[in-house]
Parts: sequence; structure tokens; C-alpha cells
Amino acid sequence: MQAYLLEFGNFMLRWLHVIAAIAWIGESIYFVMLDNGLRTPKATEDRDKGVFGEMWAVHGGGFYHNQKYATAPAKLPEDLHWSFWKAYTTWLSGFALFILLYMAKPSFYLVNPNASWEWAANMSGWQANVVALLFLLGGWVVYNELCKRISPYMTRDGVLSVAVAIMMVVVSYLSVQIFSGRAAFLLTGAVMATAMSANVFFWIIPGQRRMVKAMKAGETPNPLDGKRGKQRSVHNTYFTLPVVLLMISNHYSFAYSHEYAWVIMSLFIFGGALIRQFFVLMHAGKIQPAYPIAGTALIAVAFWVAMPSINANSGQAQASASVSLSEVQPIIESRCAACHAGNPTQPGFNAPPAGLAYDTDEQILQQKQRIQEVVASGYMPLGNITNITDEERKTIAAWSQ
Repeated sequence: MQAYLLEFGNFMLRWLHVIAAIAWIGESIYFVMLDNGLRTPKATEDRDKGVFGEMWAVHGGGFYHNQKYATAPAKLPEDLHWSFWKAYTTWLSGFALFILLYMAKPSFYLVNPNASWEWAANMSGWQANVVALLFLLGGWVVYNELCKRISPYMTRDGVLSVAVAIMMVVVSYLSVQIFSGRAAFLLTGAVMATAMSANVFFWIIPGQRRMVKAMKAGETPNPLDGKRGKQRSVHNTYFTLPVVLLMISNHYSFAYSHEYAWVIMSLFIFGGALIRQFFVLMHAGKIQPAYPIAGTALIAVAFWVAMPSINANSGQAQASASVSLSEVQPIIESRCAACHAGNPTQPGFNAPPAGLAYDTDEQILQQKQRIQEVVASGYMPLGNITNITDEERKTIAAWSQ
């Protein structure tokens, strides 16, 4: 029953997380589109009352007329729309999922026993949890300090963008060196997601509250609050596509179990940001296909880096032609089937991870390549909970028929 409750809780939390993320990201993308699509108002009375830009749109059988004020309108309505609970709900539900799925079993999901750094490989469960939390907090602190020190008045955003890009490469590298592959991808995405939500909590909403308070007091709002809010909102929009990709990466072991997983991750992050740039510019009326082409090229490089060596696999198969399913099957039964079965016997599992069950020869053969990749790389079994030996890993790697 406990395993079922955990599974059901995971299911509902994941649903909430996805719903909140869709609402938040959708609204964020809409407002970036709106901001970039504004045109100088044609009516003199609009310009006289401080309207900076306007946008006409048709949708759902009706017409919309959006206007943005350069500083502040003469009067604010009582039912002013605010955008923040979607952001907070996304982060809180995501963090709850992280606790339920990773921090509840850190030795299983967070610790990388094959880490090149000895202290990381030998972390206990509680140490891995502490390091993961510090990793998230440290990512936000470094990012926030970069913003404050490099471009405090939003005059050096180009330099800041380069600094944040370098930071994400470092985060990708460190995550792979410290944590297990799947957790490394997730935590890198969580660093960006934490920065996004913290931008809303610490900068965007407080700045907007100060602007509203000043207006209600008959004072002129500080334009720096508006500029800071826009800066952080722009950062958030470039984080969105990479974050979504990293959050769904746990289903694709070819990426997170690779020797150069941090390179693959970095290429995906930059590829997603470049593709997002195309849409940002498109909404401003500028069609520049060079950005999606460059983004796709980076993804193609990631595909090339992650691609298994055909020559090496062929040579391995020829040299080990005697390794057959009958030799591999007992290893899978003793080292993998406790979790990967229709009815798992491993405590805490109510269903086979990723829906992969190895109860029959047919099921095993269908997943042959995936089994070889994750076992030979050392990623599976997670935390080596079933104590698979190096010899058994070599046997599975050499499995050819």
C-alpha cells in the first residue's frame, strides 16, 4: 500500500507540476510576445496619456486592443491582474516531486558511485541531499550576483548573457561530476527553474508592488523597477525551452549516461535558447532563420556526440559472438528484474521504472540496446543497489545475440 500511495502521489504531483508549468510558461511567452509586438500608438490621445505601445489582435472570435504605458497610467483599476502564483506553484510542486522521487532515496537516485571525484562517489544519502540543496541554492546565488554586479542598471545585458551562458556550462559540468546522470540533468534544469521562480519572487513582483504603491500615493514610480523586471523576465523566457527539455530527459539514457553528458547537456541548453530567440525576434517583426538553424545545428552536434560508436560495437560483437541471451538472462534476473518486472519485488516500486519490464525473453530483446548502454556505462542499476559486478557488466556489454 505504501508503494501505491507514493506512486499515486507522484502521479498527482507530476500532473499539478505540468499544469502549473504550462500556465506559467504560456503566460510568460504571451507577455514576451506582446511586449515585442507593440507598435507606437496611432491615436494622439493615447500618446498624450502616456501609452508607450499598443497591439491589436484577433482571437476566439473577438478583437483585442492591448496598450502598454511607458511609466504609469493616470489611474489603476482595483482588479489589476498579477502573475506570480503559477510560477510559485510550478516550483513548489517540482521541488515536492524532487523530494518524493530523489531525496527520499538519495543513495539510489542521487549518488553516483562511478563519480570521478572520490568524495562524490562516497557520499551517504543525507550528504547527497544536502549537496543537492546547496547546488540549487548556489546556482541562484551565483546567477543573482552576476546580474547585480555585471548589469545593475541593465546597460550591459550582452555581457551578462555571456556570463550566464558560461555559468550554465559550469553547472552542467559540476552536476555530472557530482550526481548520477539522470539527477545531474534534472538538477541542472532545476537550477534554471529555481532562478526563474526566484526572479519572480525576489525581483519582478516586488518591483511591480513598489510601482503600484508609488502610483497609489500619487508619486512617480522608479523606472528602474520596470527595467529590472523586464531584464529578469527576458532571462526567464530564454530558460524555458532548455528547462522543459531537461525535465523530460530522465527517459533518455543515451544522453545522461554518456561519458560527455555535460557537453550534450550544454549543447541542448544553447540549442533551446537559440530557438527561443527566433520566436522572440519574430514577435518583434524580425524573421531571422539563422537562429533556429544554429540551434538545430547544436542539437545535431549533441546527436553526433551521443551516437554509439558503430565500429566499436561491430568489433565487440565479432570478438564476443559467444555471448548470447541465455548467458545474459540470469544477470538480468538477479540484478535488474527486482525493479524491472510487472510486479517489482524491490521495496518502494509499485510498477517497473519507465514501464520497462523484463519478465520475458521478448521484452528483454526489445530493450537490448538500452540495457547495454545503461549497464555498461555504470548508470544502472541505480546506486548499484543489486551489487552487479564488473564482470557481469562486461558480459552485458559484449552481448551480441
